[in-house]
Amino acid sequence: MSQPHIVIIGSGWAGFYLAEYLSPTLYDITIISPRRTSAYTPLLASAACGLFNFYLAEEPLRSKSRKCRFIKANVTSISFPSKTLHCAPAFDDDTDPITNQPFTLTYDYLILAPGCIPNTFNTPGVAEHALFMKNVSDAMATRKLLFDLLEKASLPTCSPARKSELLHVAIVGGGPTGVEITAELDDLANHELRDLYPDVAPYLHISIYDVAPNILGAYDRKLHEYANERLVRRHVAVETNTRIERVDKDALWVKGKGRVPYGMLMWVTGNKATELVMGMRDVRRSEQGLVRLLTDSHLRLFKDRDSEDVWDGVFALGDAADIDGQSLPTTAEVAVQKAKYLTHFFNSRSKGSFNVPASLPFTYTEKQLVSYIGSRDGIIAGRGDREGWTGRSAWLAWRSGSVMWTRSWRNRIVILLTWVLNWFFGKEIAKM
Repeated sequence: MSQPHIVIIGSGWAGFYLAEYLSPTLYDITIISPRRTSAYTPLLASAACGLFNFYLAEEPLRSKSRKCRFIKANVTSISFPSKTLHCAPAFDDDTDPITNQPFTLTYDYLILAPGCIPNTFNTPGVAEHALFMKNVSDAMATRKLLFDLLEKASLPTCSPARKSELLHVAIVGGGPTGVEITAELDDLANHELRDLYPDVAPYLHISIYDVAPNILGAYDRKLHEYANERLVRRHVAVETNTRIERVDKDALWVKGKGRVPYGMLMWVTGNKATELVMGMRDVRRSEQGLVRLLTDSHLRLFKDRDSEDVWDGVFALGDAADIDGQSLPTTAEVAVQKAKYLTHFFNSRSKGSFNVPASLPFTYTEKQLVSYIGSRDGIIAGRGDREGWTGRSAWLAWRSGSVMWTRSWRNRIVILLTWVLNWFFGKEIAKM
């Protein structure tokens, strides 16, 4: 008798964890994703700014120790009644006929973890001119553009006014990702770049734009005001209550201010649902804010809003899904905890307990929010009666937490060794 076939859609935190830990002796496992690696998203800003090499910020899906099948493709639609996936190979700008041939795949169990895509809020010009920070390719593009801008500003023909325009880094989005990118870039500008580019590094300046009244809105008032004050003290322009109307190749158009030149624009405002999620029929989805697939407390996908029925053998988790009535955050922590729950559920089949109604429902264990704000300073949110705190201990907690996100002890050791070398000799960013 053949093993049940589990298909995992997506290679983010949830999808990769399931591919890593589902039992290959119990199931035939296939993971479908347009990317052949899984990114450690908390490490991308650090990699972009030279704290360590790019390969340490991602994990390949293909591995001798990982007994699953990988298909580089996008799922374009799903027939839940027939348990069939309609797929298209994911090879951009490839003219080989084989990359344009769609195919189908059947499953016994389907795990939906397609993640989300950056939300541009339909702002004209963003998709064409902005950088994002979702994967290692984005981090590499960020570093390349930064050094290209520094070299342009170093040309003898570049005027001081033009240097200031080229070296204006505009970051749209004042959440943890936007603030941590700002922190890493500011550290780089105030240390290594002043040695490598002494004539132009002083022109580099960073602005954070956010439509909200304050940055880091997930933290309490005391903490986000502390972060704001510290960033401003280091000459970062924090522009809250600000709306971006459109984006040109070299300028933002800000409501009430007009044209603001920039050299690099990073757009980290949040997420929106993928085309796959938006195109699904006969499924229950959230109606406000980010559109997400809704599941029961066992992560089974509901059929529609008017029914309590679930699709047979279909589960959903990660940023693209939420438990109906809970509104859990779209974080790596939630995704991994759900993946651990589902892995235990499937692997317990060998113990004769493969019974969804009899299993315990998923419960989320909240972890403290931690953010880096630059200059070896950070903030940690309070929990319960305990107040949050700031300073170097918060920065150390953030750094150690970032290391533990990596799944490989080899990568953890290399990152730690790199940090030690950076501490004594500085970053060798020009060589990386």
